[in-house]
Amino acid sequence: MKTREEALRAIEGKTFDVCVIGGGATGSGCALDSQLRGLKTVQLEAEDFASGASSASTKMVHGGVRYLQEAIRNLDFKEYRVLKEALHERVHMLQNAPFLTNTRFFLTPCYRWLDVAYFATGLKLYDWIAGRDGLAPSTFLSREQALHRMPSLASSGLVGAVMYADGQFNDARYNITLVKTFADAGGETLNYARVVAFERGAAGRLATAIVADKISRRDFVVHARSFVNATGSYADNIRRMATPDVPLRIKFSKGVHLVLPLEILCSTEAMLIPKTEDGRVLFAIPWLGSLLVGTTDDEIDSPDRLHLEAEEVQYLLRHLNRYLAQPVSAAQIASAMVGVRPLVSSGESRSTKKIARTHEVELDSKSGLISIMGGKWTTYRAMAQDTIDAVQKYLGIAISQCQTLRHMLSGSEDYSTDYWKALAKLDGVTELSARHLAEQFGTRASKVMDLAREQAELAAPLVEGLAPTRAEAAFAIRDEMAVSIEDVLSRRIGLQTHSWKHAIRAAPAVAELLARELGWSEKRKQEALDQYVAKIHEIMAEAGLAREP
Repeated sequence: MKTREEALRAIEGKTFDVCVIGGGATGSGCALDSQLRGLKTVQLEAEDFASGASSASTKMVHGGVRYLQEAIRNLDFKEYRVLKEALHERVHMLQNAPFLTNTRFFLTPCYRWLDVAYFATGLKLYDWIAGRDGLAPSTFLSREQALHRMPSLASSGLVGAVMYADGQFNDARYNITLVKTFADAGGETLNYARVVAFERGAAGRLATAIVADKISRRDFVVHARSFVNATGSYADNIRRMATPDVPLRIKFSKGVHLVLPLEILCSTEAMLIPKTEDGRVLFAIPWLGSLLVGTTDDEIDSPDRLHLEAEEVQYLLRHLNRYLAQPVSAAQIASAMVGVRPLVSSGESRSTKKIARTHEVELDSKSGLISIMGGKWTTYRAMAQDTIDAVQKYLGIAISQCQTLRHMLSGSEDYSTDYWKALAKLDGVTELSARHLAEQFGTRASKVMDLAREQAELAAPLVEGLAPTRAEAAFAIRDEMAVSIEDVLSRRIGLQTHSWKHAIRAAPAVAELLARELGWSEKRKQEALDQYVAKIHEIMAEAGLAREP
């Protein structure tokens, strides 16, 4: 991608066919779809790419077992439609970025034969709905087979488990890769560029966006024939910026995930926790060397200032421990994530747990703003397709064929599961780092290694004994528009997601690279480092966890 300075010059004052507001999964999907259809497209993100819900998911590419449960219990066709569409989209997400995705088997432990019948039937229906897009058939495991696959399960009363397959992915890297793929297709993109106002043109339609650049601390304008609002939780803000009296549509559901040591589960399979106090399901999933546990679903009033609360930590651990032979304590938590699901409501008063994860494309007849609201990660591509269809209709041009269904994302070219072995043959590259780089970048990993060959000190790990290297951090700054320690460690490398302790240890090296690449003063570097560490400690304190030294 271009540097921020280059991108700003290419965007400021220019005219585009489409201006996509939002740099999460949906916005990035819309931008890519638009550009591939031949529309000159710009993407603006108010914070960092993937900095909202798109990097705080359960990392599953799935139809949604819970949606099937809701569809059957409540005879809810909307939930069934979400499920069917997601199962169709699942296979395309896996195929279009093979280095960022994988298939994972899930065990649903059963302690009553009635539960076996219920889940075996339900998951066979899940298989049937997937049809040709299924990953593997579900199957029943005996008590002995279940304990062999997952020895950590509580064995008392266990009668067996039902196993099924679903998809898994690296959500933050997938989002960053979508942005990169869009840029490679000729699109213009910029993070930390907040749309603060619109100006209208002929017939009162939106014609210009006033944009505040958070980095240069100045405003600039972007002209466009159409504007797409893909801002997730902030969709109502943009809608009311365009037309102040529109009714609010977004409801907020807070989701929390805990990250624990992988050895707690003693398995390569994941676990579906089939029943919670509030009638939901939870997951405990091996994910890139850690164990991810979540998620909660609590309605909140605002997406701003999210906290990880002690009650949420205890809720997740309490339900996990009911299925484990050895209980887990809060002291074992390595990291955590908090995100907000933006759910689109029809206006009626409903709990967020009961609002279907459908999406809706809205055209504001007064301003011409096109908003894409609701949905879920797995259906981001279909959401984008529907949105750009609406854009072309609004522009008065023929709806052209969507190109994203089988469009391989950047780094997927010539990728194979053995690709890491070629990296490991390079001087100074450990097998650990080679595997990590291949999982993060696919065949683009060679470009990261070029930096290490050019500057030998960049081959050093950020934290001794861990896979991420300084070259990876430098690449994030030079080629992926990272401008803060959190940009690098959370969304580009993922170290913060896996371990607060390791992120704090890596932060000084990242701060040094940011200072060198972006021309920071010594004072600014130290301030950035202090603020980053303080933020991590604040998160831990709010959750009642012991801070890292």
